[in-house]
Amino acid sequence: MSKTYDLIIKNGKVMTPGGLIEADLGIQDEKISEIGCLTTCSAEEIYDANGLHILPGVIDSQVHFREPGLEHKEDIAHGTKSAIKGGVTSIFEMPNTSPLTLDEQTLQDKLSRAEKTAWCDYAFFMGGNSENAHRLSYLERLPGCAGVKIFMGSSTGTLLAKDDEVIADVLANGVRRVSVHAEDEDRLISRQNIAIESESPQAHPDWRDVESAVRATTRLVKLAREANRRVHVLHISSKDEMDILAKHKDLISVEVTLNHLTLNAPDCYEQLGAFAQMNPPVRDLIHQTGLWAAIQNGIVDVIGSDHAPHTIEEKERPYPSSPSGMPGVQTSLPLLLNHMHEGRLSLQRIVDLTSAGPQRLFGIAAKGRIAIGYDADLVIVDLKKRRTISDDWIASKCGWTPFDGKSVMGWPTATVLRGNIVVREDEVMGTSGGRAVRFFEADVIN
Repeated sequence: MSKTYDLIIKNGKVMTPGGLIEADLGIQDEKISEIGCLTTCSAEEIYDANGLHILPGVIDSQVHFREPGLEHKEDIAHGTKSAIKGGVTSIFEMPNTSPLTLDEQTLQDKLSRAEKTAWCDYAFFMGGNSENAHRLSYLERLPGCAGVKIFMGSSTGTLLAKDDEVIADVLANGVRRVSVHAEDEDRLISRQNIAIESESPQAHPDWRDVESAVRATTRLVKLAREANRRVHVLHISSKDEMDILAKHKDLISVEVTLNHLTLNAPDCYEQLGAFAQMNPPVRDLIHQTGLWAAIQNGIVDVIGSDHAPHTIEEKERPYPSSPSGMPGVQTSLPLLLNHMHEGRLSLQRIVDLTSAGPQRLFGIAAKGRIAIGYDADLVIVDLKKRRTISDDWIASKCGWTPFDGKSVMGWPTATVLRGNIVVREDEVMGTSGGRAVRFFEADVIN
């Protein structure tokens, strides 16, 4: 007697933990139920993936969706719709949004809002600072919490934790991996006149120089060692930091972004001005080459988008009053597929950096791989499709991308969230149905 599934994806090349195989996927009750030849089986819906590759859905472990309820700002609905159009099935939002995520009530409010409007699955980081350090052992275990985030460099309101004493306090309370924005705030303040006097975004990597990142990263490594606490260093922008972190991989994990891997100074500032402005800055080709070497050598654990959208009007303000941050959740996978086409990394390495890697680091339950019993979170890609990234494709409320006009080889043709096809040929389908991501080290799993 033939089996019946909710969805069968047939004739595709499937990236499993054991490698790439030609197989059909049978999906039942939101889970991957069978991998193999399903020609005698039936389903309520069948997707023919002939000529296409089926990958685990991207887990973007660093996004900023900004303030809710304001007409010109990003929100969960727009941000997550942008995510699924780019093959992202889970996002972790950072705490420097309005209101700041520093306590249980704010987390619950954000989870409640996301439950109503999110198009993909989600979790929220808890900010760590001097005010809540003593409660982080409890806060980090709340359902829907992705872990703790520290800002050593300039951030929003009271989220800044620039002093070693405060950072040590945060690291002493809790057990989950702590994510860190590592720039030395004192050095940034002392060099701020470089940006003010220049009035040009080209000064951004001079103001927030490599030394500011190296100093913070060096301090962080020392504090993590003393606390024996796992630390995840976000958006590494320099070769120098990679040289340091390579010696501490037993305790410290590393993220890079597609902005730092794809754009480089001075060209990006000449072409895009403040639209290429982010923290830490996009640096020159020497550092970009160092980041790619770190990917090839296995130093880099994950790729995050650091999706941080601002409106065109905000970005057009005179530097340095122009805000830092670029959208990226929708463009990360197409850019990665193009980098693969150009020989910089393999498809298996892409999967490790965007799904299996985040799953390992953050202890995500039932996501991050194509395996029986796992959530059917998938992205179906056409490696032979050439497309041009454009502003009008972007679903983010900001409506622009620094990669407008860039031709890429490789494109997501469908996104599947827990067995439901939510994007097909760029068309968003159905209604929002995101849920909170579950973690092994949180109270949601006992």
